[in-house]
Amino acid sequence: MIFKLLLKKIKNPFVVLGFLFVLWMLFFDSNSYLSHRNLTNKIEQLEKDQIHYRAEIRKDSIALQELSSPEGLEKYAREKYHMKKENEEIFLIVE
Repeated sequence: MIFKLLLKKIKNPFVVLGFLFVLWMLFFDSNSYLSHRNLTNKIEQLEKDQIHYRAEIRKDSIALQELSSPEGLEKYAREKYHMKKENEEIFLIVE
């Protein structure tokens, strides 16, 4: 009985066309659900990248401000490149 009712509904052209339309919109259309989901994932990843790069820019601008003064530049050169003044000795301790 249920099988006959289901078969009768499947023979209805509007049900078949509606089903085909839903399939087309979900999988094959240029604005399909799958492409929409991929674009949403890409947007989320780009927003995460944007947050990361803004933090990096903030950190680099602080470092640039420190290097703009002569004292900051000297401190950076001493720490990073082990430079020294005349008549000065450097002792490096390696753990």
